[in-house]
Amino acid sequence: MSVFAVNGKVDKGKLVKELLIPVVGGMVTGMIATRNAKEKYRKLKQPEFAPPSWVFPVVWTGLYATMGLANYRVSMKKKPTAAAEALYDIQLGLNFLWSFLFFKWNLRGTAFAEIGLLLGMITLTTYQYYQKDKVAGRLMLPYIAWVSYALRLNYSMWKLNN
Repeated sequence: MSVFAVNGKVDKGKLVKELLIPVVGGMVTGMIATRNAKEKYRKLKQPEFAPPSWVFPVVWTGLYATMGLANYRVSMKKKPTAAAEALYDIQLGLNFLWSFLFFKWNLRGTAFAEIGLLLGMITLTTYQYYQKDKVAGRLMLPYIAWVSYALRLNYSMWKLNN
């Protein structure tokens, strides 16, 4: 059975929409909020576990696609819930906001607090998704792992550059 099939069917239009919203939203946010981010990132004092700047767009593209796929799967269920939809929208908004806080506005302490909130919202979203669709819940796990890592990275960079 395909990861794209829910209740035995695939809604290609809905699938494309649910994939494009986070992927394109992330790209637009990246273009606006992280202009010159590679340069800014390289100039910051970094902890030893900081990845090279090229890693971020690769990882985020994959994560945006998997979260969009998870959202698609839940939305295709016979009884999608407003709570799951609201949590998804909130975490996606927080996700996009973080780039502005950290890169555009250089508010690394505020970005750290915000990413903690983001991680909580992703965890709640994942829990809701898992209740509705086990595959959707599992699709969110790499996102939790990456944002947990990003939380530590954000904290370290905030302290090193304060």
